[in-house]
Amino acid sequence: MTQGSLKDVESAAPGNLRDKYAIVGVGETAYTRDSGRTTRHMGVEAVRNALADAGLEPGDVDGMMSYMVMDSTMSPTIGADMGMRLNYYMDVLGGGSSIEALIGLAIGVIEAGMCNTVAIFRSMNGATGARMGGSGRVAPAISGDGLFSAANGQTSPAQIFAHSFMRHMYEFGTTPEQVAHVKVFHSWGASNNPKAYYSQRVTVDDVLSSRPIAYPLHLLDCCVETDNATCLIVTSAERARDLKHTPARILSVVGRCMKPRMDMHYQHGPITRVAGYYARDILWPNAGVGPEDVDVTGSYDAFSFTTLLQLEDYGFCAKGEGGDYVSDGTIGLGGRRPNNTAGGHLCEGYTHGMNMVIENVRQLRGEVDDYCPLGPDGRRQHTYEYSEGGCRQVRDCEISANLGWGMPNLGSALVMRKG
Repeated sequence: MTQGSLKDVESAAPGNLRDKYAIVGVGETAYTRDSGRTTRHMGVEAVRNALADAGLEPGDVDGMMSYMVMDSTMSPTIGADMGMRLNYYMDVLGGGSSIEALIGLAIGVIEAGMCNTVAIFRSMNGATGARMGGSGRVAPAISGDGLFSAANGQTSPAQIFAHSFMRHMYEFGTTPEQVAHVKVFHSWGASNNPKAYYSQRVTVDDVLSSRPIAYPLHLLDCCVETDNATCLIVTSAERARDLKHTPARILSVVGRCMKPRMDMHYQHGPITRVAGYYARDILWPNAGVGPEDVDVTGSYDAFSFTTLLQLEDYGFCAKGEGGDYVSDGTIGLGGRRPNNTAGGHLCEGYTHGMNMVIENVRQLRGEVDDYCPLGPDGRRQHTYEYSEGGCRQVRDCEISANLGWGMPNLGSALVMRKG
């Protein structure tokens, strides 16, 4: 596949929506484990913060979307609380593969003339409310694939995904020590992020000595469950020119791409292959760039191993070489292609993917909220010194990629460029 350059991006082929839409505002609440608030209250705050970030008023937004896993508040309620009259809304069921897919749908509905500007939010009490695979959720009747998985003790994501991880270790010699570096490098970003729930840098030994969860996963291989709400705003690139920040222009989106089977992922092999293997054939040609052109990635890290599997199958390294890729310094601050520079789900907070998109928008703007000193204009004067409690801005960040994960057989993705 011949890859393009930023010059090529300016002249997208007819029918391709590359570069026509942008993310113009981002916002979130604090990442906590005891919000004491409803998802409605937090959702309104996140949307309000995203509007302020974009320089928009509630009346400027006429579309709204959200995603949930039986744990949120619907868009018409949030919109009414904000004083919005919506021309379009959609609330969908889903977690980790949702945000990139909804960004694509937002582009579609604007292109179709159904609305002009869309706010997408996710509000969840992921620690004190409905926990993934845990408390706070009404247990559904066991049916379909659950007749097999639940009967064999596979009731949480860690237990279900571990098969792919173990097979990768068996086939390619990947070690827990290599994969532990994902947590280590994400903790570097978190240590320079005032919002991160876990902001302390950790070592490989810290990860491997934490208690076992589901072999080969340790506690520190798993994401931090948090209460929070997040929001981003999508509109046309033409309209984005008049707004507050340099826009993050959207080059390509893949939404909920699947492996051939959507039941237990190992029903279709190889089980070390994830949906990104198929999604990349849409993502990169539509973007006009390839993995080698990307400056920063945001790879879904519900577990340390999910990052490794995605980076392989989207083409950032060859299959089987993910262990080296995530452990040789490439994905750390100051590395060739940093990943999850705010700490991701392992350290900053768990949002079902939106915080990684928010971070990459800020990276493309050159405006991440780290500990660098403020200049006379109130903006961070980034030093590009990545010691603890310092900078996390990637130097000359022009192109980003986000890799969403629902499960090994389901994924979404997004490529953006500095506008």
